[in-house]
Amino acid sequence: MPCLILKVVKDLIKQYLGSPKRKINAHSSRMKVREECMGDYLVRVITEEKNILGLACITTNLVDEARKRHRTYPTATAALGRALTGGELLGALLDSGQRIALKFTGNGPLKKIIVEAEGDGTVRGYVEVPNVDLPLRNGKFDVGGALGRKGFLAVTKDLRLKEPYNGLVKLYTGEIASDIAYYLTESEQIPSAVGLGVFVERDGSVTASGGFLIQSLPPADEVLIDGLANRIQDMPPVTSQLRDGKTPEDLLASVFEGIPYHTLETRQLSFRCLCSRSRVEQALITLGRKQMEEVMRDKEVFDISCHFCNRSYVFQRDHLMRLLNEMH
Repeated sequence: MPCLILKVVKDLIKQYLGSPKRKINAHSSRMKVREECMGDYLVRVITEEKNILGLACITTNLVDEARKRHRTYPTATAALGRALTGGELLGALLDSGQRIALKFTGNGPLKKIIVEAEGDGTVRGYVEVPNVDLPLRNGKFDVGGALGRKGFLAVTKDLRLKEPYNGLVKLYTGEIASDIAYYLTESEQIPSAVGLGVFVERDGSVTASGGFLIQSLPPADEVLIDGLANRIQDMPPVTSQLRDGKTPEDLLASVFEGIPYHTLETRQLSFRCLCSRSRVEQALITLGRKQMEEVMRDKEVFDISCHFCNRSYVFQRDHLMRLLNEMH
């Protein structure tokens, strides 16, 4: 059974990896208004036999907010948007207070993408090199070329236990969705299919973003899995469905057509960073007295930016001197 779903990951999910650029039109304008009214949210369902779990979400607003914060170029926006959406899907499998971190490291110009998602529906993340925009590949954003097809996906889960859970797999394609599915199937031994999509307009804005995650739970129903695999293969790409105004409920209804299921949860999603001035101060203190003195040697004003949200914190020299004097 793992081989079957892995085949879905390998052969079928590729159609969900594309994020083609498209022209600004009346339809995209309606989509933008619709998303602003609805907000980002996720729906989680399970079949009545409790052997297939399904999640689907819309993340348009939070991905566009990340784009604005980090000033990403189109290909970088598509890559970051997919990773943020994937983070939200995985975060929805956690309890409140738990956290998952995804670190994609590749040999492409983006270098790396880091995302952290909380069990409460919030997410944050960044790309190391935001000004990456590659030519389209077969009419789609070349996220695999931007991240690189050689590298690793490292996953850390903070489940509020003594030690965090750590998993590591090689990048499968660098296209994000298949890498997450490959990680779930190989590292966690949970056969999974993942679809992610992000639409970026000519002006760089994001007008549609979302995705789904389907997981097989024991005991396995091979006939059901075969049917789902064929159905996923025949579905339009996620981005096309979102463009047509489909909701998370619609995506799941398409996947589970004819299969009884019920909704476990509907949750709001948002981009939120945990940084604060006090946290930055604590980070500076952890540098130690010697490094703090070296940092302060030639500057009067220090501007420190958070990687995850790009928020800037400005510190005067005299304030850092007070922090230094408070060190024991």
